[in-house]
Amino acid sequence: MNKYESVLIARQDLGASQVSSLIDSLKDVVSKQGGEVVRVDNWGLKNLAYRIKKNRKGHYVLLNISAPAQAVAEYERVMRVNEDIIRYMTIKVDEFSENTSGSSDEVSATSVEEQGE
Repeated sequence: MNKYESVLIARQDLGASQVSSLIDSLKDVVSKQGGEVVRVDNWGLKNLAYRIKKNRKGHYVLLNISAPAQAVAEYERVMRVNEDIIRYMTIKVDEFSENTSGSSDEVSATSVEEQGE
């Protein structure tokens, strides 16, 4: 199966429990199509660089998905229809990245350590 990383931004007025139920429903969509969500990384409520659909903040969530192409197509269709998701992006990757915290400081520190070895 192919590996995908998907980042979505949910509306700012959703609570943490609503975001987790939204993620659970997306997991169900992927699993019904024969795939699996390997990892979910909730980055929390962050400021947006610019307003999107009248929102200044959003709940960022990263999902690592191992699924066939038709499962990802259905997953993206469901996200397009859902009004609580204001943006999403799914990319195909060879391997899942180990550091998915969303912090650029941690990424640069690990790359410096790897170069020093």
